[in-house]
Amino acid sequence: MPEARDFGSSILAQQRPANTSAADLYSPAANRRAIVSKIIVCNTTGSAANASVFADADGSTKDATTALLYAKSVAANDKVELLFEDGLELAAAGTLGCQSGTNDALTFTVLGRELDA
Repeated sequence: MPEARDFGSSILAQQRPANTSAADLYSPAANRRAIVSKIIVCNTTGSAANASVFADADGSTKDATTALLYAKSVAANDKVELLFEDGLELAAAGTLGCQSGTNDALTFTVLGRELDA
């Protein structure tokens, strides 16, 4: 597996959806942009659960049209990693979203760093 570039990554966001609705995961702060290096989806339950991750330039759409990962089955007690070798840049208006197919099953973690816009 290729290594991600070193962006001086830190945890930008972490979310564990309590329901199955698509939700905001991360947006850069005002007048900032973000370089996302990795998104980790961890299933902490004993059953498989579906995960979706979305990236939208203006932050308003979280569906198949903005999917980076869509209804991907994450095995019980396992993880899926989305690695962005050159970084996924989000402007201040951009949003990452997440969706779990099972309540309280998945933890979504965004790694990267924020920079001045």
